Amino acid sequence: MAGSVKASKIKSILISQPRPESEKSPWFELERKYKLKMDFRPFIQVEPISAKEFRQQRINILDYTAIILNSRNSVDHFFRMCTEMKQEMPAEMKYFCVNESIANYLAKYIQVRKRKIFVGKGTEMELFPLFKNHLTEKYLFACSDWRKQDIEKFMKKSKIEFKEGYFYKIKSSDLSDLTHVNYDIIAFFSPADIRSLFENFPEFKQNKTLIAGFGATTIKAMIDAGLVANVQAPTPQTPSMIMAIDKHIEAHNKGI
Repeated sequence: MAGSVKASKIKSILISQPRPESEKSPWFELERKYKLKMDFRPFIQVEPISAKEFRQQRINILDYTAIILNSRNSVDHFFRMCTEMKQEMPAEMKYFCVNESIANYLAKYIQVRKRKIFVGKGTEMELFPLFKNHLTEKYLFACSDWRKQDIEKFMKKSKIEFKEGYFYKIKSSDLSDLTHVNYDIIAFFSPADIRSLFENFPEFKQNKTLIAGFGATTIKAMIDAGLVANVQAPTPQTPSMIMAIDKHIEAHNKGI
């Protein structure tokens, strides 16, 4: 994959996520608004691990009093494993969710109103004050084999009982068919997306391609990889990636 070299209006975007199921998605409104060529291509693949693989970690879920959940994938695969291992979560189990969206998603598996759920403000580090208020809990972090170490470092420093449990794997997708395809904007949503980009295209050069990143850890991974984060979200003005890209395209195209 090469960077775009045209100094013209933005006409194409690659979104490193699956195509939305609903045609009413705001992405398609953005596509129509600017007459864009918009492609969706997941840069990563989520793979479940088996109950046998999970048991090799020597984790008994019911030994813990609090579960940390940082994504919908973590919710899905945590409860999938509970079902496979025939372990029913007790009503007193506490759930610490990175954001409100994940907390709401819990309703797919439990009666939210009857459970103790604690919600952060968008990043794992913003859960730390909540952990400090519940120092005696035994925490299990339901994560993948590809995760940040912020929570682990904090828990060790704070001497809070804590264990990481891998419930699924994240692997880079095969993007070889994009080798000779250029986009004006590429949007990334996780550090694993950046890893996949360079695993697939070790010689990738940004050139004039605009790079959009969602979340502080994604943007940090972009910068660490030598990329310029042209579009960043969330911000107070643009809380979603779509809003951030919309604002950037409008300003960019006016300047052409």
